[in-house]
Formats: sequence, C-alpha cells, structure tokens
Amino acid sequence: MLRTVLALWRVLRLLVHALHGVLVVLVRFPSLSPEQQQARVQAWALQLLACAGVTLEVRGTPVANGPALIIANHLSWLDIPVMHAARYCRFISKSDVKDWPIVGTLATAAGTLYIERTSRRDALRMVQHMHDALMAREVLGVFPEGTTGDGRVLLPFHANLLQAAITAGAPVQPVGVRFVDRKTGAVSHAPSYIDDETLLGSMWRTLVAPPLVAVVHFGEPERANGQDRRAWSEQLHARVDTLRAT
Repeated sequence: MLRTVLALWRVLRLLVHALHGVLVVLVRFPSLSPEQQQARVQAWALQLLACAGVTLEVRGTPVANGPALIIANHLSWLDIPVMHAARYCRFISKSDVKDWPIVGTLATAAGTLYIERTSRRDALRMVQHMHDALMAREVLGVFPEGTTGDGRVLLPFHANLLQAAITAGAPVQPVGVRFVDRKTGAVSHAPSYIDDETLLGSMWRTLVAPPLVAVVHFGEPERANGQDRRAWSEQLHARVDTLRAT
C-alpha cells in the first residue's frame, strides 16, 4: 500500500515536471543561447530522475567537447534522461517520437535528430546529417542496439550510423548503463521496456520499485584507426558490454 501511494506521488511529480518543461520550452527557450538550452536540458533531466525516485551515479569522464559520438546500451524509457543528466548530447531517435504528446515537444527541444529506422534512404540521410553535426563540433548520442534489451545480454550493434563518425574523423565514447537497487546494490530490471510491454506498464513498475540508482559508466573515447564500421562496431560492442557490468 505504501509503495502504491509513493508511486502515485511520483506520477504526479513527473506530470507536473513534464508540463513545466513544455512551458519552459515554449516561453524561455527562444531567448536562450544553445549553451543555456543544453544546461537547461541537463538540469531538467536530472530533476526528472529525482521525481522518479532515481539517483545518478557517473563513473569515468564524459567528453568535454565535440565532435564526439556517444554510444550506450539501451534498457529503458529512462535511458535518454539518464544520459542527458550525465552529459548533454543530441540523440538520434525513431521518427514517431516526434509526434508523441509532451514527449515529442521535449525531445525536439533537446535537439533530437529523428530517423525512420525502416528506411535505408533515411539512414543514409541521417548519416549525412550526423556527419554535418559532428563537423560542427557537436556531441551526438545513439543506442546502436536499435531497441531496448532486458539488460541481461547486450544485443548486436547496428553499425550504419558509425559511418558518420568515421567520415567526420570523430571519436566515439562507449558508455555502459545499468540500474541498481539503492539499498542492496543488486541490478534492477524494474525500468526495462522490452517485447510486448507497454510504456505505461514499464513506467509504473519503475515508480513502484524501491529507490534506484542509474549507473552511467563512461569509457575512453576511441577512434576508428582505419577500421570499417562493422569491425569498429564489434570492438565498441565489447567495450560497452564491459562498461555496463562495472
């Protein structure tokens, strides 16, 4: 009963926080510099985690400046705010997110780049767009698994988007993400969002769970050093697999 009441309180806080975020985007963002907007996104993401009963633990050192591509394993609907809270970056996300109520407005304001995952032509367009952003010294973020996993096994990486880092000569920083029970330190799968689960079901399971810690482990940035994207993808897969467990 107590957990249910706490979860309902978290739901209310999240809703108010999301609506406040939309208000800031509509009213304040137009007058802010890109750097100020990025700082706002990072602060908003950190507060969202607090509303959900999640604290952030950062290990390693995120890249200080672009150009850089950050890649991480994908577990949950919380992953993007977790990554934004740890280090702002422009994420590549599936195109239908743009039309989601509230979420789409916030994602677009955070600089999200949208891709139609089923279209090869759109993948080529996105690689060019990412290349241009990297040449402009931006920091981008992508989940190369392409979908959420259950956290037990790291899914194979899709290598296509790594081509942007290769052609731009930009480093890639591997990142491992996991959620743990704040009290016991055991890995928690409460925030997972996989297979036929609904988003609301995954959110409720997260909010009713004991307090969690999102552990974000940044590895050392790496360059392709002459590797093609498939060979580099396999190397980075191994790096992320190690980081998510340490």
